[in-house]
Amino acid sequence: MRFEDRFFEDYEVGETRTTTGRTITEADIVTHAGQTGDFFPHHMDKAWAATQPFKKRIAHGTLAMSIAVGQTAGDINPQSMSYGYDRVRFIAPVFIDDTITVTAEITQKRDHKKKPDEFGYVDELVSVVNQDGQTVLVLTHIYLVNKRGAH
Repeated sequence: MRFEDRFFEDYEVGETRTTTGRTITEADIVTHAGQTGDFFPHHMDKAWAATQPFKKRIAHGTLAMSIAVGQTAGDINPQSMSYGYDRVRFIAPVFIDDTITVTAEITQKRDHKKKPDEFGYVDELVSVVNQDGQTVLVLTHIYLVNKRGAH
């Protein structure tokens, strides 16, 4: 990891970054189930899942989201913090042994409503695809970012 100061003014709408792949393992699913208490058979019961439409266990949507967002967190920016996530959509299932890759694109910048001279919001569209190029997850990650010279 590296630290890089990027202020609101430094972000450009349209800039993108793409991560390397990350393979989802059975251990990921078991760990996530233990952390969240979500032991639904869709994730944990191989025999039951075989009787369902997908025929195999699927990763928790929140697991795929956590891993995807984590993949984009390679640089630490002391001038920015996560403000939240909007429009989270689980488009297709993620299975054990799927490899996901993330592309993040800056889609919007806007001033903070109450403190427009100090802060702005930067929206990043996060798109997650599996090894077959199929989109499995999309969301908008919103950052609260300091403006240059405000602090």
